[in-house]
Amino acid sequence: MSYIDDTNTQKATMGYIRSSMNEPMLERDHEFDLATRWKNNGDQKALHELIRSYTRLVIATAAKFRHYGLPMGDLIQEGNLGLMQAANKFEPDRDVRFSTYATWWVRASIQDYILRNWSIVRTGTTAAHKSLFFNLRRLRARIDGAENENGLTTDGRIKIAKELGVRVKDVEDMEGRMNRGDQSLNALISNDGEEEIGSFLADTRPNPEDVVIGMKDSETRSKWLNTALKTLSEREQHIIRERHMQYETVTLEELGQKLGVSKERVRQLESRALEKLRGTLSVHKHDLSLSSSSRG
Repeated sequence: MSYIDDTNTQKATMGYIRSSMNEPMLERDHEFDLATRWKNNGDQKALHELIRSYTRLVIATAAKFRHYGLPMGDLIQEGNLGLMQAANKFEPDRDVRFSTYATWWVRASIQDYILRNWSIVRTGTTAAHKSLFFNLRRLRARIDGAENENGLTTDGRIKIAKELGVRVKDVEDMEGRMNRGDQSLNALISNDGEEEIGSFLADTRPNPEDVVIGMKDSETRSKWLNTALKTLSEREQHIIRERHMQYETVTLEELGQKLGVSKERVRQLESRALEKLRGTLSVHKHDLSLSSSSRG
């Protein structure tokens, strides 16, 4: 998937980049003073100066992810959100430069944005899969002799899988996804035709006749079950409903306490009730099978 900014947006992005690159670099002592004023006093002016001075860090990080096809302006915006998160969580007393601390936040924010927007299908679900997504191109280029006209060789996929701690199949799937990208079901099969890709996909849903028959059969079975339940005693009905017809089943012990009998006695009553139900329903099931056969 690739996005292209319009001319005005590109100009605005370039203007922001030039402005950010002209911001002065901060000396260590001044950076510490700004971070301390923001942390201890909530000094908004100090926060703004700290953020502006490190937007160049955001731009440099965003530039490393341009090849994923997303707008540079959006990458910078997401990186700025990470930069502000870093400023909110930064602790000056730890004697670490803000740029060092902020780099992780900026990178993580941009990567999360890419994972959400690179494809309409969710790309990474685990840390290992995210690492595979962001490192596959680099590792593929580094492995000598691992690429040919058809992509990675089996040995190349094995090397990448071992290095990143994922399955070889994960590497194969990710490689396929990154090579193909998303495609609309409304896309035409050819430039000179009118057939869309979606028209060639099989519809695996049941046809209307099967749906109606299924609903009718389900309604019939429900009636049979209610009729069969009436052949049981009240206590047996209660046990069956609590044990087999509730979203959360009740244990034998809990039922025994309610009915004033032992857990083993509840089990015996349940077993006897189920046998009665099977006997009653088996007759109806046979009738339904014959009915379905005659319809076919």
